[in-house]
Amino acid sequence: MEFTKIDLDTWNRKEVFNHFIEQKTTYSMTHKVSIAKAVKFAKDHKYNFYPLFIYSVLKVINSDYLYRMDFNEQGELGYYDSNVPFYSVFDSKTELSSNIDTPDAYTFAEFNRDYLLDVKKYRGSGKMFPKQPVPKNIVNISMIPWATYSSFNLNINNRDNYLLPIVTAGKFERIDNDIKLPVTFQIHHAVCDGYHTAQFFNRLEEVIGQPEKL
Repeated sequence: MEFTKIDLDTWNRKEVFNHFIEQKTTYSMTHKVSIAKAVKFAKDHKYNFYPLFIYSVLKVINSDYLYRMDFNEQGELGYYDSNVPFYSVFDSKTELSSNIDTPDAYTFAEFNRDYLLDVKKYRGSGKMFPKQPVPKNIVNISMIPWATYSSFNLNINNRDNYLLPIVTAGKFERIDNDIKLPVTFQIHHAVCDGYHTAQFFNRLEEVIGQPEKL
């Protein structure tokens, strides 16, 4: 994991960053993503949809440095060369979720293999963060498959300058001849504007719409 520091004096987002970091502005946006091809792909190849969703999100996050912005331990602004998914897994017996990471892989098939091993090992541990240490270069991913929704928001009150993205999905629904998945992208306005959030959804639909390329 490499961390590239930003020279704020020469960065083209300096004014925008300073304004929103001082204002402590975060926001979330929800979009219903078409997943019909991904659902069929997962069914045909006997994959679970959740790891396919996680891997698709990861590919989008790693496509733009603005989605990978953070402050390092010295409080310096910068971005990671790549992020890893930090996702929740639910245990139906205890009704508790654990949050674990699975490193990126060259293909989805390889990632899915590692995902299954991690889930088998850590699900039901009773711990919120059973896999240690938790990487710093993460994208937070979770799914609420029991309900569809039109909006979702998290409030992080102990860290006003939390820059890492948070991606949440709900229960998919069939609309006409398509399958739609509500996906929420939450981010700090200092690093991403509405344009970049829209691009996240556009790229996600493109990636998850071509699962065979993963």
